[in-house]
Amino acid sequence: MFTRIPKIIVMVCVVGVAMLWSGTARTQSTADEKPVMYTYVSEWAIPRAMWTDYQKMEGSETDAMSKLLADGSIVAYGSFSVLNHQEGLPTHGSWFSATSMANLMKVLEGVRSVPDATGPIFAASKHWDYILESHDYNAHSGAFKNGYLRVGTWRYNANSNDPGGKIMKATMVAMLEKLLADGALHVYQIDDEVVHSSDPGLFNVAIVTNGAEGLDKYHAAIDELRKNNPSGMAGLGSLMDEHGHRDILAHVDAMAHR
Repeated sequence: MFTRIPKIIVMVCVVGVAMLWSGTARTQSTADEKPVMYTYVSEWAIPRAMWTDYQKMEGSETDAMSKLLADGSIVAYGSFSVLNHQEGLPTHGSWFSATSMANLMKVLEGVRSVPDATGPIFAASKHWDYILESHDYNAHSGAFKNGYLRVGTWRYNANSNDPGGKIMKATMVAMLEKLLADGALHVYQIDDEVVHSSDPGLFNVAIVTNGAEGLDKYHAAIDELRKNNPSGMAGLGSLMDEHGHRDILAHVDAMAHR
């Protein structure tokens, strides 16, 4: 869903994990890999005195995105308010996803053409945009306002090797599928930038939890994976350079998925 470089955006050998989750989650193979989903993310560092005005403006944007979701132009959208603020980094943001770059660009041009796109709030704010792609993702259909967005960004180890994403699918993806099936998550996706604004060696794991309780369930699942399958965690850890890791935690103000 997101790039957090160092902006938005969660923690993302193989046989042991596949066995651990085989009864409760579906692990994707290369043959049944999902079609690519594209996501456009905008992040803003809004001056604190303008937060209320920005959130009021979000309401009209949500109405417009709901219509685009209904007509099939997009498959998901959302907006968020960052909780772990850092000086000079984003305070708010939004995203929308589509199944083609053509639809993504069509919606973007519409968003850029509205009068508020150049209004005082945006003129006074720092801004970052990202265009992402994902093959590992899933979501519950519907609209939600109780979610918490957690996005983690990692840097791949220089010598890492995961043909077909098998390690990631058998560990992180399998765990996230189980959490989604159990109702702890509303959505997850693992992203790379398709238009590189930042280091091409980075990737993101983004989740939206079902309430704050979902955050605890996510952390418990990580602990369970570490405890019950240390070899799987070691395989996953071999892909990632911990020194390149960043997190964001945000409240989801509005979101919907087809």
